[in-house]
Amino acid sequence: MNRFRPQVPLKAQAQARTRRPWLVFTALVALALAMGFSVPQARADVEAKVVYHADYADPRRFSAMLTSINNMVTHYQNNFIDYDVRIVFVSHGIRFITDNPLEGTPFAEDEALAEERDNLRGRLMSLVNMHGVRLELCDITRTAVQLAKEEMYEVVDYVPSGVVRIAQLQNEEGFAYLKIE
Repeated sequence: MNRFRPQVPLKAQAQARTRRPWLVFTALVALALAMGFSVPQARADVEAKVVYHADYADPRRFSAMLTSINNMVTHYQNNFIDYDVRIVFVSHGIRFITDNPLEGTPFAEDEALAEERDNLRGRLMSLVNMHGVRLELCDITRTAVQLAKEEMYEVVDYVPSGVVRIAQLQNEEGFAYLKIE
């Protein structure tokens, strides 16, 4: 027996061993709080801002974009995240926001679009009407093919230049840019 070390009764030793984990846990919690650890919380001021660029003629590519947007807005809604999703149509993209076949223009309807038009229109309008996706068309494109505004889907907003609008949304309003390849 070591004469410089006092003997601790066995019962006291057992109690000390059972208290140690709690002391360690309490110390870790206190340290985490002191270091500014916080539980992640939903923030009401967070808004996802995304602009999709549609300047292509391929209906399969447009369909892929619609699927991507639907998946995105569904995720945001399921996670209570506010969002602003827009599609800016430029050049060949005009084909997807009118029922006019655009005959005699570089954007004329082809067989693939004719077959898919009703499906694509329905899906696009669902995104607009049920999920608040906004559609913006380059007015340079529309006037170049001499298409009246009345021939466009009525939910379309017009911007003077599509590419300028995309740059504005990115640089001035903080939108992320996406383009389906």
